[in-house]
Amino acid sequence: MNWSALESLISGVNKYSTVFGRIWLSMVFIFRVLVFVVAAQRVWGDDNKDFVCNTIQPGCTNVCYDHIFPISHIRLWALQLIFVTCPSLMVVGHVKLREKKDMQYTASHMGAHLYAHPGKKRGGLWWTYLASLIFKAGFDAGFLYILYYVYEGYDMPRLSKCSLQPCPNMVDCYISRPTEKRIFTIFMVVSSALCILMCICEIVYLIGKQIQKRIKKKYNADRILSRVDPTASTQNLSNAKKEKAPIREKIMHDRAMKLFEK
Repeated sequence: MNWSALESLISGVNKYSTVFGRIWLSMVFIFRVLVFVVAAQRVWGDDNKDFVCNTIQPGCTNVCYDHIFPISHIRLWALQLIFVTCPSLMVVGHVKLREKKDMQYTASHMGAHLYAHPGKKRGGLWWTYLASLIFKAGFDAGFLYILYYVYEGYDMPRLSKCSLQPCPNMVDCYISRPTEKRIFTIFMVVSSALCILMCICEIVYLIGKQIQKRIKKKYNADRILSRVDPTASTQNLSNAKKEKAPIREKIMHDRAMKLFEK
């Protein structure tokens, strides 16, 4: 897997990200990709070779290894990193599409621009960026659940028991470096949880900033309207009173007629 090419692609989204997005990107490549490439692969490299069961029955060790490790941690984390980083390419692709449309518009409209800032998170790009955050947090949470469900937790047992065919009876199986593998597993789980937290913080930040902009825009529009016609509220109030006067007179007249009939 060419991680340098993936890093060069994903780093393009860094200039379109917020502060939380830059922190998330740094955490992914420093605490997850580098640890995965430099250390984790070496720790799990001899996993199948050093898996030992106290039996000489042919095929028993392979069956037990497949039962205890249905999917390798390394391959699961590799899939997780691919799925988590791919949504960022949605933002890069959307910005490139905007830039292409802006160039075509500029060429056909005498130098005028369709977008003042193609990388500005407005309109459809804002929704694309928000969707990418939701996908990233969802993929991380999904893979954490898969790891917990497959291995019944994040612990790495020193001893595992297996009684599957063709094993003659209940056999004891041992894995290599259980403590070291437990430490790396917990580290990757904690780093994934922190990345999910960063995505949630960025989602809250984007939505809060959007609400603040809308409130500020509405407030400025009300101020401009009041400056243009300062007597607008008084006129509306007097018109409302004039409209309500005939209705009140009719209600009073109906009540008087009912009393007269009684």
